Amino acid sequence: MGRPTFTRRRLVGAAAGLLLAASRPGFGQLLVDVTRERESTKEIKRNGSRASAKGPEAYFTGSVRVDPVFQAGDPARVSGGHVTFEPGARSAWHTHPLGQTLIVTSGLGWAQTEGGPIEEIRPGDVVWFPPGERHWHGAAPTTAMSHIAVTEFLNGKNVDWMEKVSDAQYRK
Repeated sequence: MGRPTFTRRRLVGAAAGLLLAASRPGFGQLLVDVTRERESTKEIKRNGSRASAKGPEAYFTGSVRVDPVFQAGDPARVSGGHVTFEPGARSAWHTHPLGQTLIVTSGLGWAQTEGGPIEEIRPGDVVWFPPGERHWHGAAPTTAMSHIAVTEFLNGKNVDWMEKVSDAQYRK
């Protein structure tokens, strides 16, 4: 089967059909109703409308602040947070059932997957941890770091926390 041929005659015919449909009573109201319906489902979260939270000591070492950015409702399952690590602060070892993306926004950080080297991460870097990959991330010893963390929920869960990263592991 070949590609469809678009002739001037076919394009003019299609345009005429659209004009005829648009001239029928109620067509304009249908467009208004559809537009209103779309607009009413939009949601804007204003800057400063969501409270910052301290990163729980059970999951972080050092001073960590988590600012919620977004959490899509069903059927979507993605969420994002802006996480700020003070110098030396870091997450515990953890995995994500559907993976995690980090977008570094400021500072100098470190990230490590189990068995791999500690790697520097800088503003503009995008880090992807595949589903189930054991890892940690945080600030460098003398420089703070912030990133946007994006994860998806699977069966109501987006992270599995494990033990804290020891000082010896962090200083490797």
